[in-house]
Amino acid sequence: MLHFSHRVILLVQFNASLFAQCDRIYFKGRVEDSLRPQSFYNLLVVNRSSGKATFGLPDGRFSGYATSSDTIALSVKQYPIYEFIVRADSNCQCHVMAFIDRLPQEMVEVVVKPLKTLDQIKEERAALALRETRTVTGINIFESPITALYEAFSKKEQNKRWIAEQVYKDNQRRVVQELLRLYIAYEIIDLKEPEFDAFLVFLNLDPDFLKTASEIELITYIKDKFEHFKRFNAGE
Repeated sequence: MLHFSHRVILLVQFNASLFAQCDRIYFKGRVEDSLRPQSFYNLLVVNRSSGKATFGLPDGRFSGYATSSDTIALSVKQYPIYEFIVRADSNCQCHVMAFIDRLPQEMVEVVVKPLKTLDQIKEERAALALRETRTVTGINIFESPITALYEAFSKKEQNKRWIAEQVYKDNQRRVVQELLRLYIAYEIIDLKEPEFDAFLVFLNLDPDFLKTASEIELITYIKDKFEHFKRFNAGE
């Protein structure tokens, strides 16, 4: 009976010793794309339980140490996160083969608009004109006083003029924007996209000057204004 008890004690001690040896488990594995061979230059191995992270190898292999029941997450850009729980084998190791599928890609339509030439913009500058609405002025007021009074107080006529002015301003703004983009492409000015609206307000380009100025006059004026714009924004 004593001999049997001695065996039981030895068996318990052996199992406890084996468990103690697995306090640190060596895990290793490999990530593979299930559809096509792929290199993984941004494979990140994260131990969610400890918060530690290391990088894997470009061929998809990874390894590290963890404790039993730790959660390991494998993160690869454009792939879903792959997770597994660390379970030790008889050698205190954990082997993992992770097959992952690339996330579906949503293609966004991009419309590329070609830059207009200086001649095209020059034609548009010359064509800028405020659409005239019939207004009775001067000597015509005496010839048609009722019409003049109607136009002065008619909301409809006022709205027509307001709409015509807004269309004119929009056309002018569009032409100036195209001109600025051309100057940026030619490296005449170094205007950033977020600065466009602020510079357009700062520029305050006279409509008549925009229509009649020569190319060199426009370039000189806009470049000079841009230098001042940069100084003001730099706080000088």
